[in-house]
Amino acid sequence: MQRNKVYAVMSLARVARDLGESEDLLDEITDQMDTEDGLIWVYGTDEHPVMAFSDDGIECLRELIAERRREQN
Repeated sequence: MQRNKVYAVMSLARVARDLGESEDLLDEITDQMDTEDGLIWVYGTDEHPVMAFSDDGIECLRELIAERRREQN
């Protein structure tokens, strides 16, 4: 039986800091991502879910950032 391998996720703010990118840029780029890409929504007690990423999601973001930079040049 296969189980989910995700044991931890990082918030959008943490990933933005670690990658040296703005949260706004990452928020814009995530429009291209699905849960299969490692995008995870975390629901707490308030009405606003927090966007978080698995390791695969962070790698996907890196690739999307690189692609975006290539397109801008």
